[in-house]
Formats: sequence, C-alpha cells, structure tokens
Amino acid sequence: MTASCATLPNSVKLELLGSKSFSRLHHHRSRCGLSRRDFAFKGIVAAGASVMASTVAAEPSKAQGKFRRPPHFPFFFSPEFLLINYCVRNLVCEILISGYHMGLLLSYLGLEKLPFKPEGYNYWTWRDRKIHYVVEGEGFPIVLIHGFGASAFHWRYNIPELAKNYKVYALDLLGFGWSEKALIEYDALVWRDQVVDFVKEIVKEPTVLVGNRQVLGGFTALVAAALLQDQVKGVVLLNSAGQFGDASTAPAESEENVLQKFVLKPLKEIFQRVFLGFLFWQAKQPARIESVLKSVYINAANVDDYLIDSITRPADDPNAGEVYYRLMTRFMSNQRKYTLDSVLSQLSCPLLLVWGDLDPWVGPAKALRIKEFYPQTSIVNLQAGHCPHDEVPELVNMALLDWLPTLLSAAPSLQSL
Repeated sequence: MTASCATLPNSVKLELLGSKSFSRLHHHRSRCGLSRRDFAFKGIVAAGASVMASTVAAEPSKAQGKFRRPPHFPFFFSPEFLLINYCVRNLVCEILISGYHMGLLLSYLGLEKLPFKPEGYNYWTWRDRKIHYVVEGEGFPIVLIHGFGASAFHWRYNIPELAKNYKVYALDLLGFGWSEKALIEYDALVWRDQVVDFVKEIVKEPTVLVGNRQVLGGFTALVAAALLQDQVKGVVLLNSAGQFGDASTAPAESEENVLQKFVLKPLKEIFQRVFLGFLFWQAKQPARIESVLKSVYINAANVDDYLIDSITRPADDPNAGEVYYRLMTRFMSNQRKYTLDSVLSQLSCPLLLVWGDLDPWVGPAKALRIKEFYPQTSIVNLQAGHCPHDEVPELVNMALLDWLPTLLSAAPSLQSL
C-alpha cells in the first residue's frame, strides 16, 4: 500500500482494495507498476479518498465538541487541506520515483481525437469500388492500415498528433470500415494491390506504411512495401505479423472426386454458411464487441462508444455478412501461402516493431524472431495489449515521432518532397 493510502480508515482501505479499479491500478504491468492513464485515475481515487478520510476523521470531533472551525478560519490551515496536501505530495513523489514526467502526463490528458463522422471523410474509386480514407496534415506522408474488423477510425488518437508534423493517411481496406463491401474472392494480394495503387494514385510520393494486427494490416503493409521498393522508405508493425514457415511445404490441393464435388462440398458449404452466419450475427453485437476488445486491451479505458460504433456501423451493411463468410472460408484458409520468411526476404527498408508485450494473442517472442530474421529491425516494447496505438496512443505516437526523423536524416533528399 502506498503512503498516500496509509492514513485512510480501514473501511475505506477495504472498499478500495475490494474494487476492480484499485486492483487494476496495482496490476503488474511494468517496472514502474503504474501507467500514465492509471496515474490519472489513481489521483482521482486518492483525492476522493482523502476527502472521505477527512470527513470520517472530522465527524467524531464534531460530535465530541473537540474541534469546530471558526467562521473565518482559513481553509489552508484546516485538517482537510493538510490531509489532501499530504496525499498529493506523496502521489507526486511516487510519480517522480517511477520515472514518469508530468509534461508527458499533461500532453496525454490533452490528446486530440479524430472527430467521428458517420458519413466518413474522403472517398477514392479503385477498380470501380468505393474506398474510404482520412487525410490530415502536411509534410512527409505516412499511411496507416487498420487491422481485421477495424477501420481508419481506429487511429483516432494517432492521426491528429502525427498530423502536426506529417501528412497522415488512414485507409479503409476493401470490405472493411466505410469502404465498399465488395462480393469478391478476398486474398492478401487484393489488399496489397489496393495499398500499392493508393500510394501511387493518392499519396504520389515516398512514404512510410504503418500496419496493425497480424491477420490484415501488418501483413498488408509488409507485402505492399516489398512490391514498392523505391516508394516505401520504412515499415512499422504494431503487434502484427504473419507466420514463419516454408510456403512450398504447404499441402497441395488434391483433385476432387465425384463424391467430394457434388455431395461433401455442398454439404460443407451449407454447414459453414449456417455456422458462420450465426457467428457473424453474434460478433456484431455491441456487447460482444466490447467483450472482445476488453479481452485484448489491458487497460480498457478507451473501449468506449466511439470505438464500438466504428465497428458496428460497417457490420450493418447488407453485404457485410457475405463478406465475413468469404473472408473466413477463403482468405483465412489461404493465409498459409504467404509466410514472413518470403516477404521479409524481399524487404529492403528499415522496420520498426512497436509491440504491446501483454498481448494475449501475439506475444513479444514473435517480435524477437522477426528481428533475428531481419536485422534492419528496431523494437519498442510497451506495457499494453493487442492494439497499443489505441490503448496507449501517446506512447505509440512518441515511438513514431522518435523513429521517423531517422529515416529523413538517412535520406536527406526526402525532406524536399
């Protein structure tokens, strides 16, 4: 128990210790044991508890007539003020000892957020399909690519901050977000080609690709960068990767016989449609989305209505269910064709891995393996879950703002673009 809580009555201590909020504050997440967001919350708890403690302490005195504040008695001499002052000083000392800087805390508390627009921002026609994207700022361009089930709005806390120094694009991949729910055969190369054409037709200059999540955004950024050797100057992956392995060892598809083609395959498809149809209906329920997000956000403070709405709205599209079925039956089953070994072997630009070490799906061991395979890799480890850019956006923004200038200094000619 910290010194700031040492003076609290037992009833207050038990109430705090029994609460989920207090236990989350003391969850072992880093060497310091306290994130900036938790610090802000803990400060509120401590201040509130201080007032409670002073009230509890003052009541017996009033009843016994031992202490009565004169009408014009200054507040800063009162027991309430002294107790609050004591708690605040202890809290400040704890922050200084933990190594956190008050300036960073203030910058986080004032972090800007991309306004949510139900109608979207900008649209681009690609292969006769409607593609949504956001663009803000001026300068060297950065392209943000969301993960599976998300959209450009998932970068809500990153776009405004990065746009103060760079021109930031956030793209909705085909079939996701506010982009068209096209009824096509989805494959990793579809999104690769979309990003490649986006860079050529919209960005029109060298850029950096940033992708989140292992299934979609991160892998799309890698395969697009491998194709755009001269136009992509760096890649950033946030808890995203594919699978290591030899694509040539993937089992070859055997030729179908009559029974498989006309009996087993149709029955399998019927079962898949019924089962996946139910899964999709369940997956798009707000309560289910909130539950899944909270399971991968170590600190779920940013799992709010904005985030949930940005996921549920695209799922209401009439074609969303069919797109989900095609993604789960075609795209997922074909993922083994594309391995990290083959893609990283074609990459030539610097790679930054910003990794939430507490991710329940993709642990930090994957980041270390990528660095072993591709030496041009830098790693920034964060005490966060699967979506660090939205859970601890201030730290991800700082990592990007620290790393991006190294690309510009390594290639001075880019500064004039």
